[in-house]
Amino acid sequence: AERDYDLNRAAELKYGKLTDLQRQLEMAEAKLEETQTSGKTLLREEVTEEDIAEIISKWTGIPVSKLVQSEMQKLLTLEDELHRRVIGQNEAVTAVSDAIQRSRAGLADPNRPTASFIFLGPTGVGKTELAKALAAYLFDTEEAIVRIDMSEYMEKHAVSRLIGAPPGYVGYDEGGQLTEAIRRRPYAVILFDEIEKAHPDVFNVMLQILDDGRVTDAQGHTVDFKNTIIIMTSNIGSQYILDIAGDDSRYEEMRSRVLEALRANFRPEFLNRVDETIIFHGLQREELQQIVKIQVKRLEERLAERKLALRLASEAVDFLADIGYDPVYGARPLKRAIQRELETQIAKSILRGDFTAGDTIAIDVENERLAFKRLPAALAAMS
Repeated sequence: AERDYDLNRAAELKYGKLTDLQRQLEMAEAKLEETQTSGKTLLREEVTEEDIAEIISKWTGIPVSKLVQSEMQKLLTLEDELHRRVIGQNEAVTAVSDAIQRSRAGLADPNRPTASFIFLGPTGVGKTELAKALAAYLFDTEEAIVRIDMSEYMEKHAVSRLIGAPPGYVGYDEGGQLTEAIRRRPYAVILFDEIEKAHPDVFNVMLQILDDGRVTDAQGHTVDFKNTIIIMTSNIGSQYILDIAGDDSRYEEMRSRVLEALRANFRPEFLNRVDETIIFHGLQREELQQIVKIQVKRLEERLAERKLALRLASEAVDFLADIGYDPVYGARPLKRAIQRELETQIAKSILRGDFTAGDTIAIDVENERLAFKRLPAALAAMS
């Protein structure tokens, strides 16, 4: 209308119909938002920023937090989040958090992995749990952990499985167990479990990864490790750690003996490229009580899916911690005790029909055994 100099028509459109259409659009958007927030619809009518971020995350293997959330805020709360999951290892959690914060703040070498650690300690003290907690918090899922069991690499010829078999050998088309996993998921925690069992030639490959942050696989592809966190676990020196359990005055003596045992097993050029060597302590009885509460909370979440609640008396927590306490084997006997004494009994009761949807399962100790009682929904609300 303006091009044709029809000023009456232009004014009618600009100040009449256009204003009316904008008002209708605002009303439609308000109605749409009200419908979506009411929960009456199964599907959303529009694609949001979070939807796009989630799809891109699935395509690329880059966690959603990298795409939409402030990573700096996440790093500031890293230590607190790790403490919630890993009990009794304050020194280890602090050292890991500090190293990752230094790297992400841009103070570490950008051409190396985000961080690399050697975790030393007896079995069942939280080495693997800390790796899982890191993956879950930094990369949004525990599946962002690439676990390599080094007992599978005890022979010299098995080393090629890490980066792929050379041309002409069986498995050339499949790629390496390590390189293929990182190529598909570039943001990950790599867990090399029980590194003392690996053949010495394995560490030639690891030297390049730790130093350059990349490695070339058998097919000639360069795989980037700069966004990975490398964790190596070992039981070397565990006997020295268990010898001083609870005796802080001998800590420095224990540490020097453990590190001496480590240096006796690995080459200096390998140890020199690792950011932190962290010693995990044996667990005490009080710390097992906190682990019981964490395990019970996970059980509560599974029971909530069946519309059942769980109420555990403090005496029951102490009972489980006592029967699961073994300083040599760490928290693993505790997990088995919870499965045997708690989960199995609840499962049998559910199958018998003792508990139905809406009930609360109250657990206490009677005659040195766990006693299970059914609290109907109404009674549970009153108590």
